Amino acid sequence: MKGTRPILLVEDDKVDAMAVKRAVKDLKITNHLTIVGDGEQALEFLKNPKNPRPCLILLDINMPRMNGIEFLRVAKQDQDLRLIPVIVLTTSKEDQDKFDSFNLGVAGYMIKPADYLKFVELVRAVDCYWTISETAAEI
Repeated sequence: MKGTRPILLVEDDKVDAMAVKRAVKDLKITNHLTIVGDGEQALEFLKNPKNPRPCLILLDINMPRMNGIEFLRVAKQDQDLRLIPVIVLTTSKEDQDKFDSFNLGVAGYMIKPADYLKFVELVRAVDCYWTISETAAEI
């Protein structure tokens, strides 16, 4: 990813979080990966002025307390948060989840592959895109 700002991973499944962490390490992505377990924790992190602003949010949909769609409804209404790019990284293939996510302004919706090597390729694609992409959050 571009710059030194962290990537925020919003993921409740520890195995999936470890897969992202491992893929980031294997790909030598230098951005720090911050992991929180649900949408409420993500909002707490993002609203704390002591925390650095992430360059990207990787968001799961199916989580306890506050799921990904509920998080998006709040974050995309917040003037300070709405410009941070969000990519949904989930197992949900539900059309309604896809529709709601794009309607709420996500930059992408990706299904987590079960195979680790395919998962690494997905993370590589995200890294390549966000390395060359200009974002409104940088303004």
